[in-house]
Amino acid sequence: MLREIDRNIWVGEQPLRFWGFEVGTRMTVIRLANGEVIVISPIKVDERTIHQINEIGKVTAIIAPNLYHHLFVTEFKAIYFHAKVWAAPGLESKRPDIPIDKILYNGKVGNADEVEYLLFEGFKFFDLIGSSALNEIVFFHRESQTLILTDTAYHFDESFSLKTQLAFRFMGGYKKLEPSLLEKFATRETDKVKCTIGQILCWDFDRVIMAHGSIIENNGKRKLKEGYERFLSTTL
Repeated sequence: MLREIDRNIWVGEQPLRFWGFEVGTRMTVIRLANGEVIVISPIKVDERTIHQINEIGKVTAIIAPNLYHHLFVTEFKAIYFHAKVWAAPGLESKRPDIPIDKILYNGKVGNADEVEYLLFEGFKFFDLIGSSALNEIVFFHRESQTLILTDTAYHFDESFSLKTQLAFRFMGGYKKLEPSLLEKFATRETDKVKCTIGQILCWDFDRVIMAHGSIIENNGKRKLKEGYERFLSTTL
C-alpha cells in the first residue's frame, strides 16, 4: 500500500530483517509533470499497490539505487514491462540477469530539473564478505523539497522494536540521521564522501526519505549535516 508524502511523491513500505534486526524497507514513487512515474528501490507489491501505482500514472523507469536494493527489480519489470530499468554503476556485473537500460551517475529527470541525482562516491558498506562499495545514487525531488536516500543514512526511533532501538543506539542512527558505525569502519575515502555530502547539502531539501528508518519531515538538511559531521569527524 502506498502512502502519499507530498504532492506527486509517495512511499511504499514493508518489513525487512537485516542481521536479525527489524529495519523495514521503503520504496519511493514520483510522478513527473508529464504524468510519467519513476519508482526508486522497488519492494514486493500486492494487487492493491499495483492498482495505486497505475492510478498515479504510467511507470516509465524502475530504479535500483545501489548495489543492494535490486531484489524486486525483475518482478517490477515483469509487471511494467514497457518501463526502463535504471541502475547504480556496478549492478550490471553483479546482476547480469537484470536487463539494465541505463547506468546512473549524475543527472536530471523531467522538465525544469524536477528530479536531480548523483553518485555518492567513496561510501562503503559492510556485508558478509567485508567492506564493499555501495555505489548509491541519491535523489532530490525539487517540488516537495525531498532528499531520497537508500542506505547512506538511517533514522530509527520508538516505532521500531526494542531490539532494533538498542542496537542502533549503540551503532548510530537512533533518533539521528546518520550512517552506522559499520559504514564508518568500512569507509576510508573520506575526502570523496565529504565532497559528495557537500554537493547534496547544496540542494534545497527539508524532508529526508531513507530506505530504513522513519522519514524526517522537517530540518532534514541540518540533521543530515550534523550526522555526517559525526560520521566524518569534521565540520561541513
